[in-house]
Amino acid sequence: MSNRQKALVSKLGLYAFGFGQKIFLKQDVTVAERRGEAIGNLAFRLMRSRRERTINNLQLAFPEWTDAQRYETARGVFKHFGLITADFMRTPLRTNQELLDNMEVEGFEHYERAAAVEKGIIACTAHLGNWERFGHWLIATGRQISVVARDANQGEIQDRVSQIRSLTGVNVLSRGDSARPILVKLKRKEIVGILPDQNSDESFVPFFGKPAGTVLGPAVLHQRTGAVLLPSFCVRIGPGKYRVVVREPVDIDNKMESAEEIMAKLNEVLESVIREYPEQWLWLHDRWKSARRRNLL
Repeated sequence: MSNRQKALVSKLGLYAFGFGQKIFLKQDVTVAERRGEAIGNLAFRLMRSRRERTINNLQLAFPEWTDAQRYETARGVFKHFGLITADFMRTPLRTNQELLDNMEVEGFEHYERAAAVEKGIIACTAHLGNWERFGHWLIATGRQISVVARDANQGEIQDRVSQIRSLTGVNVLSRGDSARPILVKLKRKEIVGILPDQNSDESFVPFFGKPAGTVLGPAVLHQRTGAVLLPSFCVRIGPGKYRVVVREPVDIDNKMESAEEIMAKLNEVLESVIREYPEQWLWLHDRWKSARRRNLL
């Protein structure tokens, strides 16, 4: 892509972002979700390569499903991510009270157990449900969280996204320069959120019964600092309604010797939650790309 084309794509992306903000900032959560779903449904029809990737990933993970099941779930995935994009755009309108009034919590005792260790918490979440609301929920309940996030491709869009996130009080660490800040946060016994569910070529551990390229960072941080690995998610359960799901800490006693073993356990936990809410995970992402390239599938 030429520089001129990149500039055009950047301008179009910025325009679309601004247009989305104007639309969804005028809507209550139910209307915004409904319109976000409509946009997601349109994307499903127009984005052929992403649609095919989603269906292929679902076939890999759920070989026992019918073609119709995979097709409808894929459509649901697009609608879901259109919906949560609309919800994110509404962030300036969402108060802490609105969020708390519409949030259930499952497994809070696991968080209390992790906090009692007093070595910091690595909240291992995923591109599942509505991870932006998870961070907002922690802030609304009087806790602090720093989240490691990948920068957007367009700088101006990244600035807009960061501005919206800052309204909730969540501290965002750029993934490209996060190692030292993470260690500082954990030393202070704070919470650091990491989303280790995307493709990597660092290690290959099972995910839905297939080798998947997986980062080792969360496991290595846990081994070196003693910070507790806490699988934590936020899933949608109805219009404007969400549930924080906290699962048991992984290797809380820091006895596992292999980082691969730790990440395999985290993948296992994530898989169990995805199986409960299959339309809410980012199947559009090429999760098994590195595994395919190495002929591991």
